[in-house]
Amino acid sequence: MLYVIYAEDNKDSLEKRLSVRAAHLARLQILKDEDRLLTAGPMPIADSEEPGHAGFSGSVIIAEFSSLDEAQTWANDDPYVAAGIYQTVTVRPFKRVF
Repeated sequence: MLYVIYAEDNKDSLEKRLSVRAAHLARLQILKDEDRLLTAGPMPIADSEEPGHAGFSGSVIIAEFSSLDEAQTWANDDPYVAAGIYQTVTVRPFKRVF
C-alpha cells in the first residue's frame, strides 16, 4: 500500500538539511530502485524551485510499504529526523486514484 510521509522542518534548518542531504537521498534512491517510490521532494518556502536562503518548509514522500508501522519506522529512521531538521513527521495511508 502507498503511504504519504509529510514532514515539517524546524525553523532555520537549511544548513543542517544540506549537510545530511546525501544520506537522505540515498535512502530514497533505495526505494526508487525497488520501484516503491511514487514521488518525493522538498517544499520550498519561496514560490520558486530554487528558494535560495529562504530554504524549505518540509518534505513530502509517497512510497509503498507493507504496513503503516513499516512506513512510520522508515520515516523515523530518516537522517533528517536524526539531525533535528524535521519538527513533525506525519505518516498516513494514501490511495492513488490518478
